[in-house]
Amino acid sequence: MGHSLQAKEIKDKLKLLIEQASSIDPNLARRLDEINRWVKNIKPGSLTAKPFVLAFLLEVITDSTIWLVIKSLPSEAEQKLKFAQMTPNERYWYSYLFPRWINATDSKFYVWKKKMMAGDFNQVDGDIIRAVAQNIVRREGSFWQRYIADLSMATDLIISSHQNKPLCIQVTSVGEEFNRQKYQDWQNTLQLWEIERGLFLSYNPGNGNFVNQLVNVALYNSDYLANSKYLSFYS
Repeated sequence: MGHSLQAKEIKDKLKLLIEQASSIDPNLARRLDEINRWVKNIKPGSLTAKPFVLAFLLEVITDSTIWLVIKSLPSEAEQKLKFAQMTPNERYWYSYLFPRWINATDSKFYVWKKKMMAGDFNQVDGDIIRAVAQNIVRREGSFWQRYIADLSMATDLIISSHQNKPLCIQVTSVGEEFNRQKYQDWQNTLQLWEIERGLFLSYNPGNGNFVNQLVNVALYNSDYLANSKYLSFYS
């Protein structure tokens, strides 16, 4: 199966989801229609050359499919049961953040769609975030990662530890343009999405042990950070 076929299938699936959503969740249909207009005139071959756009589309299709299954359940009790079967991070995403994104005006969406399409999208801290995520799993925590969370909600990872309390974390390098402003923008974004607590982790690449430190702080705060707290930590 060639990649351009995959791109075509993704576009077809998107159209199908818009149809399904129009009767189940019109706001989701509107959101997906906006995404569809964004990729509609791009040939499958050209789309294949944009791995981030494809990965984003696949995520949105997965999330929308799951969301429509939940929304189609006949009773609230059955919806609750479906959420209860998820991991804490998935439950937080599907019962709280993803529906917020469906129903909110996402002012950043317009900006990052253009960037992603132009290929300007690069995760400067991608390797570090991956290292943190793997380390969290090794230590029996779990993580969840989404482009929407990253680009619209200033959240690189949603993590959980022993207490199963999801925590949104942002990882950034101190040397980059670290300043109060970046922290302030992050906090404002979280409050805008009504994310109740968050952790802003900045690391110094010169510190050999920083991944371990970030993971310690993240796992601890997932369990113990109080609501309405937006903590910043420098390693």
